[in-house]
Amino acid sequence: MNKDTKQTQQIMTLRKAMAKALEEKRYEHTLGVAYTATSLAMCYGQDVYQAQVAGLLHDCAKNYTNEKRISICKKNGIPINAAEQKNPFLLHAKVGSFLAREKYGVNDKAILDAITYHTTGRPNMSTLDKIIYIADYIEPGRRQAPGLPEVRQLAFISLDDCLFRILKDTLDYLHASKMEIDMSTQQTYDYYKALQYEQKGGEIL
Repeated sequence: MNKDTKQTQQIMTLRKAMAKALEEKRYEHTLGVAYTATSLAMCYGQDVYQAQVAGLLHDCAKNYTNEKRISICKKNGIPINAAEQKNPFLLHAKVGSFLAREKYGVNDKAILDAITYHTTGRPNMSTLDKIIYIADYIEPGRRQAPGLPEVRQLAFISLDDCLFRILKDTLDYLHASKMEIDMSTQQTYDYYKALQYEQKGGEIL
């Protein structure tokens, strides 16, 4: 069996597994993220297979209860920060990465990292990190995020500009809603704000 055939079979296997593991609406979102991530990977010359796998598995722990996510973290030494203690649903990214490795047999660190950071981001994200983070925000089923048509267009022009726009909009929303802000999200925003300032000579989007 050649590499392409094996990868195609693995994608089909993961699609079937997610169809069983997720509620219908979440599964449709997952397919949308995988589709969008693949499109972005093609646009930016990245590995299409990595983007598909990360997209399909990014929410694989989303249907777990908060109690189960906390339990998995405690049993397996996965750290829980202050924001995650207050909002355990945030743990679906870390737990999802764990399940991708332990349950679904993914050993590619780039894929596992992209799943881990798809909610909060991190400073100096890899291209695959950015693709999954952005795809999760702009996939076709999304409706409510501010300025989506503009953000979607920006995604295919500049990943960094799009990432910064999403981070800014996300923090604005969290502040306005008086919701807990994960420090990783704030640190990611600060990192890319400084990068924008450096690259654009003081002009920030």
